[in-house]
Amino acid sequence: MTASTSDLYSLSERYYLPVYRPRRIVLDHGQGARVWDRDGREYVDFGAGIAVNALGHAHPALVAALTEQAGKLWHTSNVFVSEPPLRLAEELVAASRFAQRVFFCNSGTEANEAAVKLARKWATAQGRTPDRRVILSFRGSFHGRTLAAVTATAQPKYHEGFEPLPPGFRYSEFNDLEAAQAAMAAGDVCAVLVEPVQGEGGVTPASEEFLLGLRALCDRHGALLVLDEIQCGMGRTGHLFACHAFGVTPDVVTLAKALGSGFPIGAMLVGEKAADAMQFGAHGTTFGGNPLAAAVARAALRELSSPALLANVARQSLAIRDALSAIDADLKLFSEIRGCGLMLGAQLREPFQGRAGEILDRCVEHGLLLLQAGPDVLRFVPALNISDADITEGLQRLRAALTAFVQPTG
Repeated sequence: MTASTSDLYSLSERYYLPVYRPRRIVLDHGQGARVWDRDGREYVDFGAGIAVNALGHAHPALVAALTEQAGKLWHTSNVFVSEPPLRLAEELVAASRFAQRVFFCNSGTEANEAAVKLARKWATAQGRTPDRRVILSFRGSFHGRTLAAVTATAQPKYHEGFEPLPPGFRYSEFNDLEAAQAAMAAGDVCAVLVEPVQGEGGVTPASEEFLLGLRALCDRHGALLVLDEIQCGMGRTGHLFACHAFGVTPDVVTLAKALGSGFPIGAMLVGEKAADAMQFGAHGTTFGGNPLAAAVARAALRELSSPALLANVARQSLAIRDALSAIDADLKLFSEIRGCGLMLGAQLREPFQGRAGEILDRCVEHGLLLLQAGPDVLRFVPALNISDADITEGLQRLRAALTAFVQPTG
């Protein structure tokens, strides 16, 4: 007997560690920017698995790459070399314009953990004592859920109950160059970790002045500039790498999410300054860079590098911005619309603050999957290749959901 949606949801409540609050639908399959639940209901997907499914669902090139590699070699461990991750590393180095070496892992938080370790190892090689190996990050950031990454995440709500946190982290104000300068004045910062666009922090872009200023501060104080592009990288800003959009050259970039476009993979790209900091035995991973993940990521990288796809990001970004402005003119919902490319946030006005979750529920009722970035911001991160038809339909459903939210009947 086929299990009902209610039965399956009950299983999730019984067996999962209750760290999530998923909506009461059970997704079954997807195609492009559309997904269907177990009851056959269709949704336009403006969340893309939290900016992961950058090429939508069941992209033929990714399915072909996965299927071909699945018939050849799944896993070898890093005791041996296989071709797919080797070629992926070569292609990422060339595309990045700054990197010399790559470390593969399985997720964004692992990539950031690797970056923290690399920064400390590099500082040690420079003769820095442990008290001079501080990592500077910024309030509103989000760098992952493992203990070092969550400590680098400068949001107290993610720290509560996990103390004592690892030492050697310091926080400053995002987009405040003077505050960063003061935070680095003691000369004990070995690396600055920053998102070019903060995701969980409200979809807030860094200013070009801020990022270029951080580059100069790192050069002055002998620190590494580490850009967390886990959510904003791989085409989401309209450039393959977010650092290209801002005109800044990093020492390290961390990637995940769109890199595998649905298949788990993370990467740390390292430039000349620290390329040799991690030697034999300094770090490792069992599954990182396995042939399956690398084969899919290679196919994704080819698609994400396409000028046509990057042009689509710019066009659809404008369509969403224009639609949100028109909705706001009628419903007075948003105080600001911000972001880059297809990573956009709509800040709710004061009467509606704290109610983003309710809006997402309304969107589900109207056949639209959407995200929030905190309780006050609607987050738009659809597939980068989303079509005009799907954008138009999704925005129509968004307007209907928001109208029902603001002007409920019955």
